[in-house]
Amino acid sequence: MSQTITIDPVTRLEGHGKITIQLNAQGEVEDAHFHVTQVRGFEKFCEGRPFYEMPSLMARICGICPVSHLVASAKACEAIMSVRIPHTAAQLRRMLNLAQMVQSHALSFFYLSSPDLLLGMESDPANRHIFGVVAAKPELGRAGVALRRFGQHIIELLGNKRIHPGWVVPGGVTEPLAEAKRDEILAMLPEAYAAMDLALSAYKQIAATFKPEIEVFANFPSNYLSLINEDESIEFTDGALRMIDPQGNILEDGITAARYTEVIGEAVEPYSYTKFAYYKPLGYPEGSYRVGPLARLNIVKSMGTPKAEKELAEFKQLASGPVESSFFYHHARLVEMVYGIEKIEQILNDPRILDKQVRATAGVNRLEGAGQAEAPRGTLSHHYKVDENGKMVWANLIIATGQNNNAMNKGVLQAAKHYVKDGKFTEGILNRVEAVVRTFDPCLSCSTHAFGQMPLVLSLVSADGELVDQVVR
Repeated sequence: MSQTITIDPVTRLEGHGKITIQLNAQGEVEDAHFHVTQVRGFEKFCEGRPFYEMPSLMARICGICPVSHLVASAKACEAIMSVRIPHTAAQLRRMLNLAQMVQSHALSFFYLSSPDLLLGMESDPANRHIFGVVAAKPELGRAGVALRRFGQHIIELLGNKRIHPGWVVPGGVTEPLAEAKRDEILAMLPEAYAAMDLALSAYKQIAATFKPEIEVFANFPSNYLSLINEDESIEFTDGALRMIDPQGNILEDGITAARYTEVIGEAVEPYSYTKFAYYKPLGYPEGSYRVGPLARLNIVKSMGTPKAEKELAEFKQLASGPVESSFFYHHARLVEMVYGIEKIEQILNDPRILDKQVRATAGVNRLEGAGQAEAPRGTLSHHYKVDENGKMVWANLIIATGQNNNAMNKGVLQAAKHYVKDGKFTEGILNRVEAVVRTFDPCLSCSTHAFGQMPLVLSLVSADGELVDQVVR
């Protein structure tokens, strides 16, 4: 008889999800899926609100990457207003977004994934967490905590609170940077650089020991998408999108937010509340692609900062073309963290960074607008429509996790087929299947949004686990 292995919940993720692995009568893996089991309605309950409230509303989608939602939302609002924000406001937003990237990557690498990397995939699950890392590797544990604190404290200094700051608004930011805050951030940089040196050194020492995992952790050709500057350097806040194919050839370039819907489509599957994004000219699922740190480093030609430039060159040596194994998302995150710290230092040394002009004002000049930015997990798009009074009538969000969704499912299947044989498995094997998902660092609360008639199953279960009743929509 066939059998289903269920991993529920998938641990060390932001949000709720599970994995199911279907075995045939011979105990071989036939199929596997990563299910996002929660649904949220941000796109619907913003309707009727004034458009200028959208950044603060959208920041509430996520407590890990609220800044990316702030930035993408504000840019969509600015398209409706038809304004260009002041230079200093753009720089301050860039610094805020980079600080969020550093703290989010630190959370992913140290808190969620380093227990597997530093303690081992087969280690005692009771100790496979950040406290276990701190106990076994005190210096690395402290470095992870310090890097997360570095990013969060910058967000707090700029936005006046660490989570859901309202500082980014349509037209710019609400207040300029004070000199004392600039100096405080500058004083934090040496510790951040030292922590990054420690993290990179530790990762490079152990990466080779995970060669078996590298081979089967979503290791296959795919397309990639990310923002890029005109000089082909990395970008998180401005620039336009580039899509490359599995050989690194450019499929599409200069994709602005206004063109996004011409290029990117969304599909749904019955087993997940997260949408599946795809490149329209190739259709679904052939047009599926990956976003996030791995995609960004595969696409860009330079980092624009000296330490990160050196690290990028080393990363590019991992493959003759795009780096395919999603295990290397871990490596890419560390390279981006180096860039983030260096770029924050560059921004703080901008002679105009303390300028007082940080906001442009305007009303409704267009009835539609879109904005895009790079969240830590990948490209984020906000697309709005308003009426003549500026009230929201429609919104659509395309989230990084939805764009990685197909690759995550293919990766789970690839790993399950490799590790589960004759219907036999261990806790360590199932942890490896989970770890495939953790390489992408999905943000499930961000990614679940209504799209047409979504499937819904409501189950009533008795205290002893017996199914009493079930309603299916």
